[in-house]
Amino acid sequence: MGHFSISALEQLSGIKAHTIRMWEQRYGLLRPVRTTTNIRMYCDDDLRRLLNVTTLCGRGQRISQVARLSDAEMTEAVMACCDDAHDYHRQVNSLLTAMLSFDEPRLRQLLNDAVHHLGFENTMLRVAYPLLQRIGLMWMAGTVDVAQEHMLAHLLRQKILAATDALPSVPMTARRWLLFLPADELHELGLLFMNYLLRARGQHTLYLGQSMPTSGMAEVGPSYRPDAVVTVLTTQPERGRVAEYAREIKALFPRALLVLYGSLARQEGLELPSNCVSPELMTDFMALIAAKERGPMAA
Repeated sequence: MGHFSISALEQLSGIKAHTIRMWEQRYGLLRPVRTTTNIRMYCDDDLRRLLNVTTLCGRGQRISQVARLSDAEMTEAVMACCDDAHDYHRQVNSLLTAMLSFDEPRLRQLLNDAVHHLGFENTMLRVAYPLLQRIGLMWMAGTVDVAQEHMLAHLLRQKILAATDALPSVPMTARRWLLFLPADELHELGLLFMNYLLRARGQHTLYLGQSMPTSGMAEVGPSYRPDAVVTVLTTQPERGRVAEYAREIKALFPRALLVLYGSLARQEGLELPSNCVSPELMTDFMALIAAKERGPMAA
C-alpha cells in the first residue's frame, strides 16, 4: 500500500505536484493507489522511479523517452550518467534512491565519489546535510524505514570518524572545546561533524559523545578548563526545559562560551544565559570558529 502523498513526493523530489500529475496521466509514470476518500498515495517504488526520472531529465533527456524505460533500464541509465561533481541535487537523489533500496555498496560508492571530487567538508555540507533534511521530511511523514535511516547514519558516522582520525594532532595549548550530547540524546552526526570542523581548524577538542548527564561533568571543568562548550539539542531535553538545561551547563562552565545547536535551541522567546549562542546552520558554526580564532572567546 502506498504511503506518500503527492505533496510529500513534491518535497522529496523537487518536482512540482502538477508536473507529477501530468507525468502520471500522460505517461503512466507512477502507479498510485487510492484511499477510501479517493486521495492518491504513492509507495517507495514510485518515489525511487520519480527520483530516477528527475535525474535523467535533469541531464537533458526527454520525459517521453525516459518514461518508456523499465525500472531496471532507468536505474542503469542513471548509473551511466556522466558524473558532475557539482550537481548536488543529482547526488542527493542518487543517495536517497540507494538508501530506499538498501543498496549499501552503492551508498558507500556514492559517498566515496563525492568525497573524492568535492572533499570531505563540501560533501557533508552540500550532499549529506541536504540528504538528511530530506530524510527528516520522510520521518515527519512516517514514510522512512528506521533500518534505512540507521544504514545511512552508520555510513556517515564511519566517514566522519575516519576523516577526523586522519587529522594531525592538536596541542593542548590551542583553544579548548568540550563537546557532548544531553542525557538520552542519541543523534550524534551533527556533533561528530562539529568535532571534525574544530579539529581541522587547529582547535583542541574533548569529545564526550552521546547521552552525557550533567551530573557526570562536575570534574571536567576544573581538569580540562574549556574555552567553549558545545552541545546539540535535537530531542533532549524536553522542550520546556531547554532554558533550565542551559543554565545548568553554564553553572558548570561559567567562564566558557556555551554553544547550543539544534532546533530545540532556537525556540521563539527562549531566554538563554549570557555568553551563549545558538547558530542556526552548520555554516554559522563554522563562521563562529573563524571569529573565535581572531578574537576573545565570548559571544
